[in-house]
Amino acid sequence: MSVNAGEISRLLMERIGKSELSADLAEVGSVIQVGDGIARVYGIENCMSGELLEFEGGDTGMALNLEEDNVGCVLFSSGNNVREGTTVRRTGRTMEVPVGSALLGRVVSPLAIPLDEGGDIITDRKRPVEALASGVTARQSVKVPLQTGIMSIDAMIPIGRGQRQLIIGDRQTGKTAIALDAIINQRDKGVICIYVAIGQKASVVANVVTILKRNEAMDNTIVVVSTASDAAPLQYLAPYAACAMAEEFMYNEGKDVLIVYDDLSKHAVAYRAMSLLLKRPPGREAYPGDVFYLHSRLLERAARLSDELGGGSITALPIIETLAGDISAYIPTNVISITDGQIFLESELFFSGFRPAVNVGLSVSRVGGNAQTKAMKKVASSLRVELAQYRELQVFSQLGSDLDAGTQERLTHGARLMDTLKQPQYSPIDMDEQVILLYGAKSGYLKKISFFDVSRFNKGLLTFVKDKYPEIPESIRTTEDFSDETEQKLIKALDEYSADFKPSTV
Repeated sequence: MSVNAGEISRLLMERIGKSELSADLAEVGSVIQVGDGIARVYGIENCMSGELLEFEGGDTGMALNLEEDNVGCVLFSSGNNVREGTTVRRTGRTMEVPVGSALLGRVVSPLAIPLDEGGDIITDRKRPVEALASGVTARQSVKVPLQTGIMSIDAMIPIGRGQRQLIIGDRQTGKTAIALDAIINQRDKGVICIYVAIGQKASVVANVVTILKRNEAMDNTIVVVSTASDAAPLQYLAPYAACAMAEEFMYNEGKDVLIVYDDLSKHAVAYRAMSLLLKRPPGREAYPGDVFYLHSRLLERAARLSDELGGGSITALPIIETLAGDISAYIPTNVISITDGQIFLESELFFSGFRPAVNVGLSVSRVGGNAQTKAMKKVASSLRVELAQYRELQVFSQLGSDLDAGTQERLTHGARLMDTLKQPQYSPIDMDEQVILLYGAKSGYLKKISFFDVSRFNKGLLTFVKDKYPEIPESIRTTEDFSDETEQKLIKALDEYSADFKPSTV
C-alpha cells in the first residue's frame, strides 16, 4: 500500500501534537473541587507528594494525597481565588522555605513572610520543610549542658544540647513561661533560638514577642507564627518550616539551636482536621493512623552532629497540653515515647504558689548527669531523693500531729529546699549562682531561718558573695567544677553572712 507525502506529514503532526499535549497535561492541571482549604486537582499525573503547587491568581498549596484520578492539595491561603476550573501548575520542587541569619530577630509566618514591621527578608537560601533526620553515625552523644536558668530543671532534670525534652501539663500551669525562660537564658551564650507558635491567639504571641524584647532576647531569636485564625495547613506546616530554619544553622554554620514547639497538641488537631477533609480514614479519637509519624519525623531531626560535620545541634522543647493531668492520653503518650524525657507541670503545685510547678516525681531526663556540669552534680546529686522524701512525709504528716524530732527536722529542711527552688517568671539564674544557693540550702544554713525569710536570705547571699568573695562564682563559672578550695571559701562566706543576717520582725 502506497502512502503519499501529505499523509505521512499529517500522521507525524498528529503524533507530535499528542506528545506535546500529554507533556503539558503532566505539568498543568485544573481544579475539579475546592472547599474548606482543600483543592482536588485533575491532570497533574507526575505530581510528587509534598510538592509545591501554584494556582492561577497567586495562591499556593502543597500536594498531600496522590490518588488514582486526582491530587488532594492543601491551600496555604483563604482560597477565595481558587474555583473549579482554576489552572494549577506544578513547580517540580518540594515545599521549601527561606532560611538564614536574615530571619534572626524577626516574626514570620511558616512561609517566612514577615509579620512584623522590619521590612522584607532578603535571603537567597532555601531548605525543604521535610528532611530526613541525621543517621546514627552522623551524631554524637548529648553531653554539653543547655542551661535553662531554672534551678529545679538544671539541678534535677538537666537538658543537653541535642536533646528532645517534653514540657507537659494542663493549660495555665506555666509551660510557655519555662520555654521562654530557657530562651532568655541563651541571650549571651551563642545559642540561636526559634519559638514556634502553633494555633495560639494572636494576642498571646504578641505578648511573647514583647517579653523577649523586654529581656533583650529577640536579637538571636526567630518567632514563627501560625495563629488560631490561620488555615489548618499553615498550622501543620509551622513546626516543619521552623525546623528547616534551625537545620540551616546546625548543618551549614555549626551552631547550637534551641527550638520550642508551642504546642504539638494543637498541631495534631490541625493535622486531624486536614486529614479528615482529605478523606483519610480516621483512627483512635479520629486522628489519622500516621499521627505518631507526624511528630516522630519532626522530633527526630533534633540532634547533636559529630565534630566532623561541624558539631552543631538542635535541642527541641515540644510542649503538650493535657486535660486534668492525664498524661496517658493518645497524643501525650505518643510524644513521651519519642522524646528523651519530660518536665511535668502540676496544677496543684502551681495553684499552691510553688512556681515553676515542676513535679519532680513524674519528671525525668533520660540523658541525666551527662548533661550537667561537675559543680552541679556535686551539689544536686541527692536533691531529687530529699524532695521525694519530703513530699512523702508531708502527706503522712497531714494524718496526725505527733511527729518525732527527726521527722520534723526533715520536713523543715524539705520546705526550705522547696522554697529555694521557687523562681519568678522570666528571671533565669546563672549556673554558678544556682550552685551557691543549692549548697547553702543543703548544708543546713536555712534551718534557723524563718520560712518567710528564705527568699530574702538567698537574694542577700548572692549579693554578699559577689561583693566580698567574687572569686567563688568566677571559679565555678570558668572551671564548671566545685573544688575543695572553692567549697571552703563558700563555707566561710556562708558563716559570715549567716552571722550578720537579721531575720524579719513580722
